[in-house]
Amino acid sequence: MINFISQSRDMRLYAGERALENLPREMSRLKASKAMVICGNSVATRTSLPDRIREILGESWAGMFGYMGKDAPLEDVLGAVEYAREIKADVLIAVGAGSVLKATRVVAMMLGENKSVQDIATRFFEDRPPVSPKLLAPKPPIINVLTAATSAQNRAGAAIHNPTGGPRLEFFDPKTRPCAVFWDHEALMTAPPSLAISTGVSVFWRSLMNIAAIDTANPLVQASRLHAFELARTSLPRAGDPEDVTARMSLCAAALLQNRDEDDGGRPFDVHWIASSVYALGAALFNRVRHLDQGITHAILTPAAIQNFHDLSSTAVETIGARLGLEPCEAGDPDRVCQQVRDYFAQFGFPLTLGEHGVELSDLLPALHNSLHNFNANRSGGLHLHRDRLERILEQSL
Repeated sequence: MINFISQSRDMRLYAGERALENLPREMSRLKASKAMVICGNSVATRTSLPDRIREILGESWAGMFGYMGKDAPLEDVLGAVEYAREIKADVLIAVGAGSVLKATRVVAMMLGENKSVQDIATRFFEDRPPVSPKLLAPKPPIINVLTAATSAQNRAGAAIHNPTGGPRLEFFDPKTRPCAVFWDHEALMTAPPSLAISTGVSVFWRSLMNIAAIDTANPLVQASRLHAFELARTSLPRAGDPEDVTARMSLCAAALLQNRDEDDGGRPFDVHWIASSVYALGAALFNRVRHLDQGITHAILTPAAIQNFHDLSSTAVETIGARLGLEPCEAGDPDRVCQQVRDYFAQFGFPLTLGEHGVELSDLLPALHNSLHNFNANRSGGLHLHRDRLERILEQSL
């Protein structure tokens, strides 16, 4: 039997029709009276969600910061912190997907610690593993209202866009895990089909990477990985249907199981070299090229990662091929698996090269450098030993 430690977190999940009507219950449980909503411009101006939440909260509504940009730019985070202090918010309600949820965690950290961004960010070194400072001050509670599936829904880490163009700024504080998460039908259906598909691709990609390392996982992690993959596999093709709320709910469930994976002792961000290299390079790219999408970037990079790391990840390559429908005689062939990955993602209609998404040759070297400053993918510093492979992945994906 594998030795492992599993942790259970205190988080309530409300799912289904009119789930948001439980917000007052959470406010009462938290003994909070001044809720601040944080969301992006699209949610603020193109949906009725803020008005609905305001009506439900009544006098507990304190205000809204509706300008959080894609990938959580630092200046937007600082603006949200300033506004939260101005209105004396005692609970933060993040409404959106990955960027907004991560940004809200950093807002909570800054409100609690009352320190500069540099003082609370993870520190990276050339000669030893990265270090996240211990942030001991109490933090305002967080409630996450999802508009699309994301594994950011129940985590303690966060990353935001670095305005200097360098590596993204990373943070970690267990006290910023949400007190409650909402999968409200109406909220999930506000996401346009293109967003539901792109976030779904991200969830599916992660489930594919995780299940490729299922044999070495403990029994609890195996259960999460098996069901997350099945949920993502069957739901992603339907994510773009504007009437299919079940598909979007199932992708949210798959993403939550990916959170559970790590709580049960898994290491979902560095399960094998293919996963860690794609995750690190992808984060570096969409931090630099702002319009890039996380899930689509991961999909584009994966075939080249298989080509360059198959010798160190042969079992993962074979499992990926088998899970995507290849026969056993083909699943061990890296070239055949690469083509099967391309064919699978081609069905969703997005271009499968970085160049077609506006990435230029001049972006590759900075992305390579920044990829090594990624705590989740490179917590042991091992990626530094494979710079040549990482560089080839970028070049072959362009």
